[in-house]
Amino acid sequence: MQKLSLDALAREHLERAKAASTGRSSETVYGGHEHVLRQTLIALTAGTTLGEHENPGEATLLVLRGRLRLHSGENSWEGRTGDLLAVPPARHSLEALEDTAAVLTVAKLG
Repeated sequence: MQKLSLDALAREHLERAKAASTGRSSETVYGGHEHVLRQTLIALTAGTTLGEHENPGEATLLVLRGRLRLHSGENSWEGRTGDLLAVPPARHSLEALEDTAAVLTVAKLG
């Protein structure tokens, strides 16, 4: 059994993101590439984006702190602290509207 504090990890990675030239920091907290399920804590400073990329499987974003916008094609969705966003099964990008920490959960497709 593994237990960890997402709140503490969010604080830690937001500090790392603020110190990084890229404005971001992340850590896989459960699973990994060799598993079907992977959960990754992502921290982004305000204004930082993750460029458009493919969705590797079913995915959600749980916003732990801050505010972000998920873009896919002509559509966009805003997430705030406590919101859960379903990532569309299409190319998408992510933009931090404030300093933000979120958990990305991905279940790889077959």
